[in-house]
Amino acid sequence: MKLLYLTIDILTLAVPLLFSFHPKIGFYKTWKALFTSVLCAAVPFLIFDSIFTMHGVWSFNPGYITGICLFNLPIEELMFFICIPYSCLFTWYCLDKFYDLSWNPKVENIFCFLFSMVLLITGIIFRQKIYTSSTFISTAILCLLLNFALNINWFGKSVSVFAILILPFLLVNGILTGTGLLAPVVRYSPLYNLGIRVMTIPVEDFIYGFELFLVNLSLYLKFNKSFPLRHSYNRLPDTESDSINNNGKYKVV
Repeated sequence: MKLLYLTIDILTLAVPLLFSFHPKIGFYKTWKALFTSVLCAAVPFLIFDSIFTMHGVWSFNPGYITGICLFNLPIEELMFFICIPYSCLFTWYCLDKFYDLSWNPKVENIFCFLFSMVLLITGIIFRQKIYTSSTFISTAILCLLLNFALNINWFGKSVSVFAILILPFLLVNGILTGTGLLAPVVRYSPLYNLGIRVMTIPVEDFIYGFELFLVNLSLYLKFNKSFPLRHSYNRLPDTESDSINNNGKYKVV
């Protein structure tokens, strides 16, 4: 059982990694942007993770990990921040390549604002619950910055893709938080969260997962200049052919 967390990491990565080389997908062609974004995104999350581990916000069951640690964290936890983002970005890439998941801009803005306000208010009300407050407030600020300050055109898509990712999220995080096990792999102190769980998963984990996805995705789209997909085009409005500019080409943002 000491290999359980490591096995979860490997299995999470295995299928997306295998299909990255499929000729109709070609995700491996974006690996430079992918690993740059994943490594950059991992730094603040691992710092956050290490601090919270030291203060007992959560801990790791020694019965499910190898015992190899770096920066006060099990090696499996470090791998988590590579394997999970890889799988999420692979899912984004495939869905965006083959489907148009765009939202109406007005609906997108309204949803982003209301969602962010709910998170922000909840985080402030429960500011003494450090996992709740830090995750909810930081995610709210990130959403508002991306959608209204940086004026991205893919926030709605990210919500749609994350909704699709909920099923594997329930499986992976469910096991890590104790579903089907005698004890959880990751143990959360009830002092620092709301105590609301979906199955065995703290509700904060869903917001934390979405924030992790948003940070990785925003960096990936920033670095991924060589393989622009549907999400990277800013179509010119109010023209007979609103998908081209004056030169007859897409305008890339």
